[in-house]
Amino acid sequence: MVQKYHAFMFPWFAFGHMIPYLHLANKLAEKAVTPPKGAKTIQEALPEGFEERVKGRGVVWGEWVHQPLILAHPSVGCFVSHCGFGSMWESLMSDCQIVLLPLLSDQILNTRLMTEELEVSVEVPREETGWFSKESLSAAIISVMDEDSELGNLVRRNHSKLKEVLVSPGLLTGYTDKFVEALQDLVNDTNLE
Repeated sequence: MVQKYHAFMFPWFAFGHMIPYLHLANKLAEKAVTPPKGAKTIQEALPEGFEERVKGRGVVWGEWVHQPLILAHPSVGCFVSHCGFGSMWESLMSDCQIVLLPLLSDQILNTRLMTEELEVSVEVPREETGWFSKESLSAAIISVMDEDSELGNLVRRNHSKLKEVLVSPGLLTGYTDKFVEALQDLVNDTNLE
């Protein structure tokens, strides 16, 4: 069966320092990139032959990257993330489809917001063991990338609407401007005599 996929074909995997053995890993700029315990480099921690298997189809990078630039690249159509706070906002500001693999408490809360409340992403279900399977990950990516997917169309539509609100002029500065005006009014209205 031939499936139609969204125009962008490649997923971007980013999990901070927590899972550096996936295709791509990143960290916050102000932190040093460190390999996992027991390895001297990110590449050393990868399964044997992994870089060779993904050569020409993917990139393994163990240093910091400017993630918004990666997400804005026309060949990246899906963002697979742990849903940390920074990654959550960067995904919402991108045009990429969003697939989430939360690992820790705040990531789980962010994922619930993104998948259940805002309906802008898909969460990869955990197996009975508590881990994620490659089959579940693949199914989640296909569900958002397949142009004929009802779920994919729903999250694309909702993501597009939310992004439009988030990038609207004055949204971010508007709250600050109103707060400063309210403080100025308070100071001006107060009789300090």
